Amino acid sequence: MSKPPFGFGPSDPDKRGENDPSEGGQSGAEAFNQLGQMLSQLGQMLSQAGTSSGPVNYDLAKQIALQTLGSAGNTGESKLGFRGGDDANAAVRDAAHLAELWLDAATVYPAGATSTVAWSPRSWVEKTLPTWQRLCDPVARQISGAWMEALPEEAKQAAGPLLQMMGQMGGMAFGSQLGNALAQLASEMLTSSEIGLPLAPAGTSALLPANIEKFAEGLELPNSEILVFLAAREAAHQRLFTHVPWLRQRLLATVEEFAHGISVDTSALESLAGRIDPANPASIEEAMSSGLLEPQTTEEQKAALRRLETLLALVEGWVDVVVAEAVGDRLPGADALRETLRRRRATGGPAEQTFATLVGLELRPRRMRDASNLWSLVGDRHGTEKRDGLWSHPDLMPTAEDLDEPIDFADRVGSSDLLDGLDPIAELERTEQAERDEKSKNTPPEEGETPA
Repeated sequence: MSKPPFGFGPSDPDKRGENDPSEGGQSGAEAFNQLGQMLSQLGQMLSQAGTSSGPVNYDLAKQIALQTLGSAGNTGESKLGFRGGDDANAAVRDAAHLAELWLDAATVYPAGATSTVAWSPRSWVEKTLPTWQRLCDPVARQISGAWMEALPEEAKQAAGPLLQMMGQMGGMAFGSQLGNALAQLASEMLTSSEIGLPLAPAGTSALLPANIEKFAEGLELPNSEILVFLAAREAAHQRLFTHVPWLRQRLLATVEEFAHGISVDTSALESLAGRIDPANPASIEEAMSSGLLEPQTTEEQKAALRRLETLLALVEGWVDVVVAEAVGDRLPGADALRETLRRRRATGGPAEQTFATLVGLELRPRRMRDASNLWSLVGDRHGTEKRDGLWSHPDLMPTAEDLDEPIDFADRVGSSDLLDGLDPIAELERTEQAERDEKSKNTPPEEGETPA
């Protein structure tokens, strides 16, 4: 992890010792009065921050994100030949319709989106928050639970209600950081799937015209070309996420596996305990941000990160190849846009850096070019149907080692009869039905209902 997630960072040495009762000579009565005022203010703050429960206060995160976007003047208006409202939606729908027509000839997968919309940055925050909750909860829960469980029983009993209060304060701290990060991401995202994860609701394809306008500055390309090219990338992502049923779950589950590998150095608890003064809330905040409980990177996390990077590279590489084939010579600036977006994804812009701070891992498909070369090679040798048929089951997917030797992988695909006569759509339908059957089998029957 290049950056510790959720508020864990280096302490500020200049602030140590501030508000320390031992230095100010406070009387017991004064300290008691200040504690009462602090608890009263804390209660008001907790009530104003919303009723969200769990390791992250998502009500607060949403409030902060929307307020930050509003104060920054990011209204979502664009100059891409239209303004916000119906005109923006019409332009996005037209671009998506054209992109879908071109994609039909480049992949066996049909259109995956049932609606294509223009989002403002504020809409991006509101619509993607449920997915962020699934991504962030495991990380925050693992961090907060690790050090709470490591406390000795006598310390837990002595702390009493303070532990619950600290849990609420931790949820607010996490929510505050999430809100600021989402505001930054919302001001940069071009499409709903740009970071390679299915953030939007299923079946929804979304572009952010106001952000596309900022992206277009300095490219010296017609805005209409940029809009169609990005619409094609969004549509290709949606075709993959919709018609490869295991992919969405595998991506999100790998992030969860990364979170489950988080561990905290409990030997730091003794030092932490010496820093906390229950009568001084500043000491709690300073201790939490001191870095003493910074999560340690484990081998389990490293393995999950490698799997995630490989899968993201395969997704982004496939989208890169399919969009290039679909667009062809139809857009004169397609090659320049393709290279710009490759660099944007492979090097990691501010959005990826924000996510690294937010969840503790980087979503950079570092091997996107290798994956593009592999998908292009397989398609050239064996055709579109065999290339796309590899997505029908996770066991057929190329590995990180295959990215090192794409020619060997293409040879194996050609020499194997595994994909001969394969109907990718039929295979995906069978896989999806098997998953539904398994889910139904593992779901307990409702009261009064006869088990299957």
